[in-house]
Amino acid sequence: MTSSNKVVGVGEFAVSANPGEKIKTFALGSCVAVIFLHRPSRSVGLIHVALPDSAISPDIAAKRPGYFADTGISAILKDMATLTGTGTGNGLARGMVVKMAGGANVMDSNNTFNIGKRNILALKKILWPLGMGPTAEDVGGGFSRTVTVGVASGRVMISCAGKGEWEL
Repeated sequence: MTSSNKVVGVGEFAVSANPGEKIKTFALGSCVAVIFLHRPSRSVGLIHVALPDSAISPDIAAKRPGYFADTGISAILKDMATLTGTGTGNGLARGMVVKMAGGANVMDSNNTFNIGKRNILALKKILWPLGMGPTAEDVGGGFSRTVTVGVASGRVMISCAGKGEWEL
């Protein structure tokens, strides 16, 4: 089993059931990573959401649904359902562990836009009715995070320059 990384950029997402893979995203400032761990199938998914609502740019949402909370969650869950063979309803929610990281306030010292907080709230409003509220989160604050999830272990590691590394 060879180890490899899938790197997820802003507005992208990835899913995997390959035990040799890790999925990683860098520099979550106000962006939020949502990590999906489907225990029964030993599958994981990670999305790097930049903004809460696709209404501001339907063109970007059509090309990169992961950029927005409202279009991204349904897109990654569709891929997770295909990967796990469960369908998108209760079958997928059953056995799913959801974690979140990011949503910091790194460049908005006057709290003018509150993008991080708005992203967190939008994502939770989408996930809760699906029965997929986050069971763990490391959100807010004033620092950027990098997130790595191991497919085989299901471990979610967060790192930050000057703060070290910790498990979520």
